[in-house]
Amino acid sequence: MNKREFNTAGFDDIKSGKVTDVYFERTLEILKAKGINKRVKMEFRAKKLPRDWEWGILAGIDECARLLEGENLSVRALPEGSLFRAFDPVMEMEGQYNDFGLFETALLGLICQASGIATMAARCKKTAGERQVISFGARRMHPAISPMIERSAFIGGCDGVAVVKSAQCLGEEPVGTMPHALILIMGDSVTATKAFHEVIDPAIKRVALVDTIGDEKFEALGCAEALGEDLFAVRLDTPGSRKGNFRQIFEEVRWELNLNGYEHVKLFASGGIDEYTIAELNPVVDAYGVGTSISAAPVIDFSLDIMEIEGVPFAKRGKMSGSKSLLRCSSCENSLVVPYPADKVICNCGGIMTDRLCPLIRKGVAVCPKEEPRRIRERVLKEVAKLEKEVP
Repeated sequence: MNKREFNTAGFDDIKSGKVTDVYFERTLEILKAKGINKRVKMEFRAKKLPRDWEWGILAGIDECARLLEGENLSVRALPEGSLFRAFDPVMEMEGQYNDFGLFETALLGLICQASGIATMAARCKKTAGERQVISFGARRMHPAISPMIERSAFIGGCDGVAVVKSAQCLGEEPVGTMPHALILIMGDSVTATKAFHEVIDPAIKRVALVDTIGDEKFEALGCAEALGEDLFAVRLDTPGSRKGNFRQIFEEVRWELNLNGYEHVKLFASGGIDEYTIAELNPVVDAYGVGTSISAAPVIDFSLDIMEIEGVPFAKRGKMSGSKSLLRCSSCENSLVVPYPADKVICNCGGIMTDRLCPLIRKGVAVCPKEEPRRIRERVLKEVAKLEKEVP
């Protein structure tokens, strides 16, 4: 390996089939030696979602399309950002097995991790409601995949991302406050906040970090006195060893700010935040920076299985054979899996159920228009809003 490279595979490595489990390589060797190359249909689905989640958000379809474009196959899939449940088929590939069998490892990797991240982001955002949720977790993962992580978090519902490159890829402005390093180097939070105010573009909201050295409420009051109306918010990232009851600390800070005339200053929470913490803090906190719980979200355990060979339904034990349609109601979002192709069905609620698996690639040519991440995010938020049960 070149000393200037990182321990990651590039596009050419993945596209050439090098990122594959060796048994797929050996399978292809056997099939070629025996002169066998059968036409198959293969489907992606998850039998169970992590942590007993009732639904997931599909992500990574854009990269699957990028990998499969130009190959001799056709693909149907749910659109990027679609809501799905256990046992829903989310993507189907059709073609000669030898043309794409080597891609199984890479394809699963592309959607399993991205969908887990998007789902956790959606859970956090659904719990937060109108309060902002910012993706802060890129530092917990390999930097080479930061854009994927934060794209998945953004389309899942996060209002913004912190990493500069990730924001560029999304066409958004990066979001962030200030690190503890600035405060330690400047000497205290008030001096650091005043320096931030003097130097940084006025268009950037002033959010002071108030838990670095002194008591949170006194640091918050000091920063509020220094900036007055220009202080937008204070952020608490209090470490676990000092945290005590995090909500009570926020209540104390809120009380002191209000008592001294700083009702306009909002409260921003970060550090060990997940959907359950958000539910607990919602009565007092205005925005969240969510890190590891999103970037290190459990993967969705999709599998990729043959369910048709040479036009004949055929699958391994425990799998339902044959090509399928995933019907979903436009009114109540109920789903129904039926043999493909399927006509429209009237749902019990009176709505129309139509097949949500759409053409993604036809004979190697991408046929699905590329969507901007913000449009995908808007669709995700609308779908998740229809879910009656709140998270957690």
